[in-house]
Amino acid sequence: MALSPAPAAVTAPPGMPAGDVALLRAAEALLAASWVGGRHEVATALRLGDGSVHRGVHLEGSCRRSSVCAECVALGAARSARPDGPLEVASVVSVQVKPAGQFRVIAPCGVCRELISDYAPAARVWLTEPGTGLLACHAALDLLPEKTRRSW
Repeated sequence: MALSPAPAAVTAPPGMPAGDVALLRAAEALLAASWVGGRHEVATALRLGDGSVHRGVHLEGSCRRSSVCAECVALGAARSARPDGPLEVASVVSVQVKPAGQFRVIAPCGVCRELISDYAPAARVWLTEPGTGLLACHAALDLLPEKTRRSW
């Protein structure tokens, strides 16, 4: 079920690279097309170092533990497309729809922060800063201070 009318787009900040603005628009387009209240409420777009873009949509399960976040789906799609070699994620943008009918950029949950930083510690992750409402970019690893690093 597509959202109708489509929510208002996020205003990209002046310093957001064009490639990341494209990710934002890709995530918005996916969510506009796939949104179902209570089932598919978040979409993610990420870009690999080779420029390819991979998207994912949140899958809510009837048992909360069975739910899968959009970031995890997008990472799985990227891994499936590039099964060999390192998973070099450059940027990640996730969106959901505000009750006021506009898209907003959201931060990954704790589990997604772990997964993104495991596979792509230097990836740029966009989020809306609490308190200011401004979009900001952080390295994935910076979202988890004092993270235990795993030897793969």
